[in-house]
Amino acid sequence: MFIKERQEQIITKGGDNSGLVGGKPSIAGSVSQRACVFCGSRVVLYPIADALHLVHGPIGCAAYTWDIRGAMSSGPQLHRSSFSTDLREKHIIFGGEQQLYDALTELIDKHQPAAAFVYSTCIVGVIGDDVEAVCRRVEAEKMIPVIPVMSEGFQGSKKDGYKIACDAIATLVGTGNRTDVSPFSINILGDFNLAGELWILADYYRRTGVHILASITGDGRVDDIRNAHKASLNVVQCSGSMIYLAKRMKEEYGVPFIKVSYFGIEDMSDALYEVAKHFDNESIMERARALVRDELQHLLPALEPYRKALQGKKAAIYVGGAFKAISLVKALRLIGIQTVIAGTQTGNTDDYKLLESICDDGCILVDDSNPVELSEFVKQTGAELFIGGVKERPIAYKLGIGFCDHNHERKLALAGYDGMLNFAKEVYETVSSPVWKFVNR
Repeated sequence: MFIKERQEQIITKGGDNSGLVGGKPSIAGSVSQRACVFCGSRVVLYPIADALHLVHGPIGCAAYTWDIRGAMSSGPQLHRSSFSTDLREKHIIFGGEQQLYDALTELIDKHQPAAAFVYSTCIVGVIGDDVEAVCRRVEAEKMIPVIPVMSEGFQGSKKDGYKIACDAIATLVGTGNRTDVSPFSINILGDFNLAGELWILADYYRRTGVHILASITGDGRVDDIRNAHKASLNVVQCSGSMIYLAKRMKEEYGVPFIKVSYFGIEDMSDALYEVAKHFDNESIMERARALVRDELQHLLPALEPYRKALQGKKAAIYVGGAFKAISLVKALRLIGIQTVIAGTQTGNTDDYKLLESICDDGCILVDDSNPVELSEFVKQTGAELFIGGVKERPIAYKLGIGFCDHNHERKLALAGYDGMLNFAKEVYETVSSPVWKFVNR
């Protein structure tokens, strides 16, 4: 059923097996669901709304755009445009540096961005264009940061792209000189404002008396990122993508960090309490308690009908990061659904220990899976719902079960207390749809 070399990456909780090993490179021939380095880089950087994003490579690479990510902006919309140098055969033979220089200068003159990110793709790594030299030249001429993102896809997987993107952001951090920073300021790292979720979180923190200095990178602004080192705390939502930056900022600027999740009642509440604990301020803590109390008074009764209707249903989870999977298991349990498959693309061994600890016996845990494995696991467990991203949707529909998008492309806010209600409603409508009467599973 699966490639023998992957035995350490698939376990059944309660079975006769050792712990799940994560973080291993994909095995040749496994048809991994993982994406490339360039994909990981643009996932992190594209939501910076007032920056120019230029892909140096063939036009096909520019298919990875804002619309795939779905990050919303409260102001500039420059990040919605995917620009490319459109390298062709003559550039591969004679080099594409002049093409890059011309594209950069034209775009900067036209759009006046606060900064520019230049993404190096596979073919550029092969032909050896000096992207960094071109960026230095344009930066000196245009007097804005022009940052090379050396994200050739063949270097590794999406997770390696996260680190490269964090290094690119780090060149901006610490270059600002703002003085009007509240002592109760935080940066949110790893929230990408999908469907406007950052704005929900910003309202929660405002109600507790905490100020968000920089969002890195959802609805992000270059100037905020430059001053991010002046925050008192980094709150890391997507630890897979942003933990590198959090660690760098702790080492270089002494900014501590905590890891949180904003999905589900438990994790959302814990995120508010952990921030309040950091500031050791009774007023902030009391406001956090009051906010949680008020939100739950409305949310719990609203969830009850969905919990009764969904009791005993089974779900499969396969998502990008481990913290997301952990939160999903908790949230599904709250509305009566048992998780029978739980897997991620980028989890490490410690992540899987935590994930295993909250799953029920019999749950299949898997790292870096593929369509054949996932299809077989769904058949074995009788899952009635699949939660994943765009690449998992066809698997669910071919098997005749419901699918809920919990990845970059979704248009429904799932963070916070309002998001939990949205999630329960979406799951109910998906699982209970009359269309499944006509499907032969």
